[in-house]
Amino acid sequence: MNKDSILLVEDDQEIARIVCDHLRKEGYHISWASTGKEGWEDFKVESFQLVLIDIMLPEMDGLTLCKKIRLESDIPLLIISARHEDEMKIQGLDFGADDYLTKPFSLEELSARLSSHLRRYRRYLRKDENSNQTKYDHGLRIDFLKKVAYLNHEPILLTTKEWELLLLLAKNPFQTFSKSELYEHIWQQEDMEGNNTITVHIKSLRTKLNDVSRSAKYIQTVWGVGYRFIGEEII
Repeated sequence: MNKDSILLVEDDQEIARIVCDHLRKEGYHISWASTGKEGWEDFKVESFQLVLIDIMLPEMDGLTLCKKIRLESDIPLLIISARHEDEMKIQGLDFGADDYLTKPFSLEELSARLSSHLRRYRRYLRKDENSNQTKYDHGLRIDFLKKVAYLNHEPILLTTKEWELLLLLAKNPFQTFSKSELYEHIWQQEDMEGNNTITVHIKSLRTKLNDVSRSAKYIQTVWGVGYRFIGEEII
């Protein structure tokens, strides 16, 4: 019996029912979200091995959802959409999707593609299981699987939001995030003018990392834009 958990993000209730019924018969655990925002919230609180995403979704479109998930996870992302244009398919892959299945599709083809991607993902996890820890110059070590960070072998006591900020930045090294992007991604709320939440949390995180902003070793301020992670990995 298959024990993989799959998240389906699809606003068409009839399609969602058919897909869910079929995959449950195949032995998968299925969760269904009818909006992009609901799908993102489900992804944040539950553990999935694969996500099926429609493009045309209310509240948050499927491409944005792909991009947000890919910033945090390497799980397979499959787009299912009625959009047949090559440009849309390319855009979906550029936003982090692993595959693109156009509607209408056969349930047998869906099962075959899911099985193929999950097999590759399991091989990737076995290969990567000993490399979840990353060491950086100046004594920082991050265990991405256990969600623990160490500085000079001592665990760093981080709040949930501080850890999520460090995780997002460190998993996307040298990528600059604006304060609004960080706030909306971590707090899942629209940023408001005058909001200094990110500034406060970055300052606290830097203090715990012993990372002085003027000579940053890990979190660098990109003036007028935001922040990026510049920690140098030790190979």
